[in-house]
Amino acid sequence: MSKGRICNACKQEIQRDMLDRNHSICPRCGYYMRMHARKRILSLADKKSFREWDANMELSNPLNDSEYAQKSVETSAKHKLNDAIITGEMNIDGSQVAIGVMDTRYMMASMGYVVGEKVTRLFEKATKKKLPVIMFCCSGGARMQEGIISLMQMEKTAAAVRLHSESGLLYISVLTNPTMGGVTASFAMLADVILAEKNAMIGFAGRRVIEQNTGEKLPNGFQTAEYQKQCGFIDAIVTRERVREMVSKLLLIHSGKNANWNKINKAKTSKVTPLACDTWERVKIVREKSRPTSMDYINAIFNDFFEVSGDRIFGDDKAIVTGLATFHGKSFTVIGEQKGKRTLDDAVYRNFGMPSPEGYRKALRAIKQAEKFKRPIVCFVDTIGAACGVDAEKRGQGLAIAELLSELSVAKTPILSIIIGEGYSGGALALAVGNAIWMLDNAVYSIISPEGYSSIMWGTNDRRQEAAEKMKMSSAELYRMNIVDKVIAEGGKVTMDNIDEVSEFIECEIIEFCNKYCNKSIKRVVQERQNRYRKY
Repeated sequence: MSKGRICNACKQEIQRDMLDRNHSICPRCGYYMRMHARKRILSLADKKSFREWDANMELSNPLNDSEYAQKSVETSAKHKLNDAIITGEMNIDGSQVAIGVMDTRYMMASMGYVVGEKVTRLFEKATKKKLPVIMFCCSGGARMQEGIISLMQMEKTAAAVRLHSESGLLYISVLTNPTMGGVTASFAMLADVILAEKNAMIGFAGRRVIEQNTGEKLPNGFQTAEYQKQCGFIDAIVTRERVREMVSKLLLIHSGKNANWNKINKAKTSKVTPLACDTWERVKIVREKSRPTSMDYINAIFNDFFEVSGDRIFGDDKAIVTGLATFHGKSFTVIGEQKGKRTLDDAVYRNFGMPSPEGYRKALRAIKQAEKFKRPIVCFVDTIGAACGVDAEKRGQGLAIAELLSELSVAKTPILSIIIGEGYSGGALALAVGNAIWMLDNAVYSIISPEGYSSIMWGTNDRRQEAAEKMKMSSAELYRMNIVDKVIAEGGKVTMDNIDEVSEFIECEIIEFCNKYCNKSIKRVVQERQNRYRKY
């Protein structure tokens, strides 16, 4: 029987065949042992589909370090690796991809010339072949034995990633334990979608370096994948058993291979009758706990929704959800303001549907990505307004909304916004700049809430019903003012019990929207959106 490996966590010896069957995860304590590059490739690739690139690239030794040269020879012989990364092309569930997998057995997967050159060539070849890139990253940082030449690899690889991106191609990065230093500060963090294995250590400077230089006592969990997700840098945490499934799903959504757009039936006629009531009654209706949220509509209308997280700057805002999904096989970007209505804990978790600067910047990131990949965008609007307070102001709430409005005005893809509940102030407008604006029958849309108007204009909260009528915030009034293009009847009022009927009608209308706008030139799509707001 082959000698086993000692688990770093529980210190128990685990037989290698058992580890192979368990994706190099300790079966006793669940600790993620480091997974060798070729084993990783075997776990991902369709059978016999992997074809290696640049397998025999020779070591660079710019400092003429004899100890480094000797160590390289010994490490290569021991692990049958020419350096710390294996690159090539392969298929994952039939989708052809370019792939790079780093291996910590070779000098902690530090990045020297060979690693940088192989990563650069990987992206260059992928760009030429029009292939998405999947990169499994792990590294202790730059390779000090190669001095300044190692540092140059950061710019070289970053430039190659940028050219691949500008060609409209997908890049998925999977961060494994550890991903540090120059790799983190270059190609690892430049992906369209960033996944991370659970508990992986991810950062620029290591914990010990930070503590020595700053004297700070760092918090528990600092620089873990979970910590970095909270900070807005990672889209999703993935278990090793599901990484192939998740990557395959992302490739399928992105490709739109199942799209059958030309054979979709035309929109059905709505059979529901609008509810006869005043505007204040509609305000009360849209505030009911039973009313569906943005996520409810996303799940009812779209398939394969994959949520992406974080603004890549500060954090992740749960008051806005973003992601990619399929609609009749076609790839879409979906954005929604999400109220937590069902419980108090959920309401607090979602900040009562009031987006922070991080939420608007997350939406901005999603819009730019949709533009890159030519995905239509559907936005669901439902908010009492943008978050206010010292923290929101310090992090640039006004700037975040302004940048989002600016990007929406020129985004080179069709945009549809649907107001499903409340829509107040710039917090709502930030996601209501589209080629078409629709409202559910009972939804309301205005510069401020009725309570806010009553308090500011009359110094009391008691005239909110009067304010609701005065501001003409109902769907019918806004339709007459040409603010919205379509009113979708709810048949009384929509709840989770009848959401399917309303969603089916919205679905058919989205088809009509796409048939109208997806066949127009991008220049015309953008011009029509700009003309829409120029007329007010």
